[in-house]
Amino acid sequence: MTVDQRIAALRQQMKLYHIDAWIVPSSDPHQSEYVADHWKAREWISGFTGSAGIAVITHRHAGLWTDSRYFIQATQQLTHTEMVLHKQRVPYAPEHVDWLVNHLPQGATVGCNGWLFSVGEIQMLQKKLAQRHIRLDTTRDLIAEIWTDRPPLPTEPVFEHELKYAGRTRAQKLEAVRKRMAQLGAQHYLITTLDDIAWLYNLRGRDVSCNPVFYAWALISVQDAHLFVGAQKVPTPLRTALKADHIWLHPYEAITDILSNLSEGPILLDTSTLNYQLWTLIPQVMRMTGPHIARQMKAVKNEVEIAHLRRVMVRDGVALVKLFMWLERTLRERPIPETEVAQRLQELRRAQGNYFGESFEAIVGYQANGAIVHYRAEPDHCALIKPQGLLLLDSGGQYFDGTTDITRTIALGAPTPQQKRHFTLVLKGHIELARARFPKGTTGVQLDTLARIHLWQDQLNYGHGTGHGVGFFLNVHEPPQGFTPSPHTSRGGTELIPGMVTSNEPGLYLADQYGIRIENLVLCRECGKNEFGTFFEHETLTLFPIDKQLIEISLLTPQERHWLDEYHQLVWEKLSPHLTDAEQAWLQPRCTPLKTITS
Repeated sequence: MTVDQRIAALRQQMKLYHIDAWIVPSSDPHQSEYVADHWKAREWISGFTGSAGIAVITHRHAGLWTDSRYFIQATQQLTHTEMVLHKQRVPYAPEHVDWLVNHLPQGATVGCNGWLFSVGEIQMLQKKLAQRHIRLDTTRDLIAEIWTDRPPLPTEPVFEHELKYAGRTRAQKLEAVRKRMAQLGAQHYLITTLDDIAWLYNLRGRDVSCNPVFYAWALISVQDAHLFVGAQKVPTPLRTALKADHIWLHPYEAITDILSNLSEGPILLDTSTLNYQLWTLIPQVMRMTGPHIARQMKAVKNEVEIAHLRRVMVRDGVALVKLFMWLERTLRERPIPETEVAQRLQELRRAQGNYFGESFEAIVGYQANGAIVHYRAEPDHCALIKPQGLLLLDSGGQYFDGTTDITRTIALGAPTPQQKRHFTLVLKGHIELARARFPKGTTGVQLDTLARIHLWQDQLNYGHGTGHGVGFFLNVHEPPQGFTPSPHTSRGGTELIPGMVTSNEPGLYLADQYGIRIENLVLCRECGKNEFGTFFEHETLTLFPIDKQLIEISLLTPQERHWLDEYHQLVWEKLSPHLTDAEQAWLQPRCTPLKTITS
């Protein structure tokens, strides 16, 4: 079936059930950002493969709402289909709801699958639609009725995340969770987010591409703990280990029966992540809405995790040295497809040991493709990289002892004055955020401006947030913290706490020309106390040089030069002992102080 044929089939079902509009989100029942193929309903109905977006189908219109990271990609992928791109002004904003309110008649019915929307999203939908007396039906899954060749749910086995990496046992984590439950007065705590379940039980899986998680539910009670997961997914030795920790296994589907038959409460629920269908199964008198305990604890890495992560950054940096040396050498002989760079980088990371896979599909954007923020090179129509112009490489690795995410933009030939100015403005913002000191209680929205201020002076900007939390051998995009211009998201409103690992990635994108992004991971840590309170700063963890060919040195302040020189000295000290003589010879000039470079 083509996209238009799928839309037509959906409309037939909508007529059958007297539904005027159908909403298809990008999520799964666990509100995941990246989902298994079984849950890629929005991609199936629209043809758009980006990770963020929402489709709305009425009897006369089919629309896809997504943000500026995906405008170019969506425009390309929706061509020759009925689907129309609606450009969101703010990422994840419910602008499609306003469109529905303005385009549907009073008394209309909007439908969606209640398993795929959080309680908060449904409550917002109901409130907005009620303004026009529009009814919301969450009881059906019309996509399931027409998606005849839908992939099955994953069956890959779950495996242990060893204590030597995790730093804390399951029992220790459960004890900490129960202590917080007691403070809140909760008898039970329901966890539906996959990465939080994996973290709490020190387990990992292969159900979702790039994210080492598995489909499950978790219910923590005062005396025991429960894990709802496919029976065939848990090997016998792991079953024994979980039982020893008083964790009881149930079939994945049994969550509905358990919740329907709970006889005592309250049960602690996070309405931003709990799907609406499960919410309806819990008696109102037993519901307690409150903090997502596991998510908050997981965001603060322990000392064992931090020590591992520092070592992982060395191995990751070594792999990148080998990659860029190979790239330079090979470009002297032939052009290189973008996809080959991604494949080569995977091989080099794997050779470093403890490698599980990519933390996301590498973005290898040459020239104009670098301006597509979440660009994905395809073998049949990717660009050929040549020894000229700019290359943006955003990539990351999942290692058993940590997760990485790094972006470098490099010049493959002599850069233009405009490219150097743009790169330097992005770099100044990156350094501004990296050098920042801030009082306890500071949130991501307060710091985001630091990364943009120099671009703003030239009336330039970028359409994505400046940073996201990063998991430990878990999701590369890990809530709750981050740096963003929006105060209405958890990234913007969450306090930064020592132990949190976050990306620092300002950028600039000129459509049909080039993209620039500089990304390192940073660790929040305490830097001092005085009469004004406790202050924090960020330690840069990522280890790889920033391309000095692209820097317009006259635009940097002495403080910015000092930061960059110190950073490059750190890169050299950490990476050089693990490199061959030839690799050291390649790295050394890229880590020399700026004063040795003529502008």
